Amino acid sequence: MVFWLISTPKEESSQQQWSRLTENTKPMANVVKFNLPNLKVGTLDALMSLSDDLAKLDQYTEMVMIKVYNYMANALEENDLQKLPEYTKANNKDLRTYCNSFVWDVAKFPTKVSIKDIHDIIAKNMTKIEKDFKTKSTTFNNLRSNLAQHEKKEAGSLVTRNLGPIVNEEDFVIASEYLVTVCVVVPKQGYKEWEGSYWKLADFVVPESSKRIWEEGDQALYTVTMFRKTLEAFKNNAREKKFVVRDFQYSKEKINQQKNEVNNLQKAKIKAYVPLIRWLKGNFSEAFVNWVHVKALRLFTESVLRYGLPATFMTAVLEPNKKSDKKLREKLYALYGNLDKSGVEGPEMGDIPGV
Repeated sequence: MVFWLISTPKEESSQQQWSRLTENTKPMANVVKFNLPNLKVGTLDALMSLSDDLAKLDQYTEMVMIKVYNYMANALEENDLQKLPEYTKANNKDLRTYCNSFVWDVAKFPTKVSIKDIHDIIAKNMTKIEKDFKTKSTTFNNLRSNLAQHEKKEAGSLVTRNLGPIVNEEDFVIASEYLVTVCVVVPKQGYKEWEGSYWKLADFVVPESSKRIWEEGDQALYTVTMFRKTLEAFKNNAREKKFVVRDFQYSKEKINQQKNEVNNLQKAKIKAYVPLIRWLKGNFSEAFVNWVHVKALRLFTESVLRYGLPATFMTAVLEPNKKSDKKLREKLYALYGNLDKSGVEGPEMGDIPGV
């Protein structure tokens, strides 16, 4: 969704001027007044210098706002995604309504101070939002990354996944000086060969010690017990048969530790999630409000620079209908071509998130 901000010098009959604009653009756009306050102008030289600063602030504010929006869209749990439009509002209004009913926020951006001071207030606001965003997003990203690594280990194939959650203590010979139980991944087409010959893969393999303890997809996990001294020979011979001997030793303490790590990470993520979304929601609103006020400052400043003082001009926000951009521009140029094309339109608010 795109909005255009425009300004034209105010004529003697404001009502006729407004009617002419709305009647000529009605088929192509929704048009409403965009009310600007009386701002302290200062000198024209200062305004010219400030015009470039406002353009840079406009880009910076939009960048931070979109970062917050995109991160929120990415951070929301799947069952919360439908709430994204609700979470991306400005002062509790949907973004279209906020733009179409814009009122300058005097409490946040006092009109008694200079435009440069208002610029600095917004720049300070956005710098703080970006700084806090980096801190909060980094913390949450680390939580998600650590949890994803653990979940990946438990969700991969039997060749790579963590075996702790799928084995039991009774499947292993534990604390034996001479015997060791190993886990072997066998492809489905090799079940019969394994079960009929596993004890032949090396000397000192315990007959009838193999047990299928887990099957998943086209693989199964078997245990087999042997003397420790034959383990390396067994591994080499198994590899030739495409049987994969996992490097795994059963440890109840280690398995419980891994479970606790995952549980703690899940709890930490859940605990961080609600405050994070609340912060993103509030600061998206704050960023959007700041952004629209920057647009208003640019519209005012560029209008004064083009039309001169006193600062009396008509300002409006237009929301072009689909595929009407070209016709709308042509109509505006026909109405205000005497002003010079660069003076017909003020700053554009394009690609507004969530609209």
